[in-house]
Amino acid sequence: MCGMTGWISYQRDLRRHRETMTAMNETMACRGPDDTGLWAAEHVLLAHRRLSIIDLEGGRQPMVADHQTETEAVIVYTGEVYNFRELRADLQGRGHRFRTDSDTEVVLRSYLEWGESFAERLNGMYAFAIWDARSEELLLVRDRMGVKPLYYYPTDDGVLFGSEPKAILAHPDVEAVVDAGGLREIFSVVKTPEHAVFQGMYEVRPGTMVRVSRGGLRKMRYWQLEARQHTDDLDTTIRTVRELLEDIVERQMFADVPVGTLLSGGLDSSAITALAARTLAQQGVGDPLRTYSIDFLGHDQRFEANIQWEDPDTPFAIEVAEHVGAEHINVVLDNRDLLNPDVRRAALRAQDLPVSTGDMEYSLYLLCRALREHVKVALSGEASDELFGGYTWYHDQEAVDSDTFPWHTPFRKGGGIGALKDVGLWDRLNLAEYIEQRYREALAEVPRPDGETGLEARMRELNYLNLTRWENFLLDRKDRISMAVGLEVRVPFCDHRLVEYVFNTPWWMKSFDGREKSLLRAAMRGVLPESVLERKKSPYPSTQDVKYELALREKFAALLADDAPVLQLVPAEGIRKLLDAPVGAYRVGGLWTARAVPERLIEFNTWATEYGVRVDV
Repeated sequence: MCGMTGWISYQRDLRRHRETMTAMNETMACRGPDDTGLWAAEHVLLAHRRLSIIDLEGGRQPMVADHQTETEAVIVYTGEVYNFRELRADLQGRGHRFRTDSDTEVVLRSYLEWGESFAERLNGMYAFAIWDARSEELLLVRDRMGVKPLYYYPTDDGVLFGSEPKAILAHPDVEAVVDAGGLREIFSVVKTPEHAVFQGMYEVRPGTMVRVSRGGLRKMRYWQLEARQHTDDLDTTIRTVRELLEDIVERQMFADVPVGTLLSGGLDSSAITALAARTLAQQGVGDPLRTYSIDFLGHDQRFEANIQWEDPDTPFAIEVAEHVGAEHINVVLDNRDLLNPDVRRAALRAQDLPVSTGDMEYSLYLLCRALREHVKVALSGEASDELFGGYTWYHDQEAVDSDTFPWHTPFRKGGGIGALKDVGLWDRLNLAEYIEQRYREALAEVPRPDGETGLEARMRELNYLNLTRWENFLLDRKDRISMAVGLEVRVPFCDHRLVEYVFNTPWWMKSFDGREKSLLRAAMRGVLPESVLERKKSPYPSTQDVKYELALREKFAALLADDAPVLQLVPAEGIRKLLDAPVGAYRVGGLWTARAVPERLIEFNTWATEYGVRVDV
């Protein structure tokens, strides 16, 4: 999976600045614990931290392509290209000779063969930088769905870039400054494309290339969602979804290291797990697939159903594992695990921002850490809900009719918005106007086929908003948390072929049986137990232990110290008002609950302190 960083300066001899690049690269040691590399020329420094997944010996980076002793191009790369074997065969037929068995060299050679159009040929999750030594230009490329992160910081004479903001912030010329726009992005949860929160920093938009030259910076979209007529009937559509998923999972099981799955017992992760187990069986692999889930000590006794969680995950995860013959590991956590200061700091450090959704970040970190003891790669079910219509807001008429981001409807009805108002942030940051502006921008992008109206048109809008905004929030969280422990997470539902096909499938097909994710449910019939096929959508689990809430209140009350940085943002009386809520008010976690705001303010305070962030409101 790896981490990468670099510095382009057309007015300096960067060969004298290797120490700076080494320091930037070391910030991402967790992303690549297996190897490190640096390449230098007069105007460029490229550095890489490697997590070895394919061609463990030969895939070292930065990787150089030479022609008659002259350097043509150099690449630093993170991610996986799943069709690299087909591309390699094509390139060999065109005269290219390979020195390694890695997908990295295939990407580099693809650029030399096809130029900028090469990105359209790649199937995978990736972010990479190619220095073209012939033209002295840098090309930054990010995958279509934004699975892998990539940030850049334009300078007066070039650019700094990195897999994560922390690499760029390690440069001595960059200060960690967050203005009012950055704070709005943090607290509004809209995930605006290209917005990196830190002043002067940008995120490469998914499906985009950024070319840097002496003449400046140029951005090019090589992929985006398009509206197409769906001509398949329902039976053909169900069969096509099944066939696509079988091919996708088979491709994504390829690795030179052990592969497992994240298995919650929900439809999405269970589907991926069942197809992964079938792939291993067809390949004659003797060892069973390893699957992993999360649970909380005593959760089965204290669990209470609500609008989001109808039942606990663990019994379903165990049932699926037994059904497919997997070796299942249930990682059970208690409050000490979730409140451990080292765990909380590690999760915050991984994300670079206080974007906490509560205990979910910490349990996810601990789950990934447990996986990393046995596997280096895990398949996960992200993007299925966005793609197939699994969330409650797809089926809640108020959310469908609401003229805003659909995930903000429960936020407005629940305790989240009330808590933001109680501490004064809603009005101080003018979040209502900011959310409205970002919503209008997103809505204007939606591709629309001729003649589509009414419910079908509105559901296409919701599908687009979820795939291009909400999903990027979740993908970023999963990548950063998993890579904090050196675990590569692959997301089969983000394959662009599946995304393009299902995005253009009419809503009546996606909900043909009156339930959420009708297409996926039908495609998996005969593969999964009926109990899982009929189970209601359940989000990632969150502890309901009131003792966790009490410990959280203590941490929140500690913010009232005179020198707490968060008091520059919210008044002490706002914090006291939230503390006055009765015990039990913060028992249930999640992004839209009353607990979310205290969690985020605690994280904000730690972030401002340990990152040395200057908040410029």
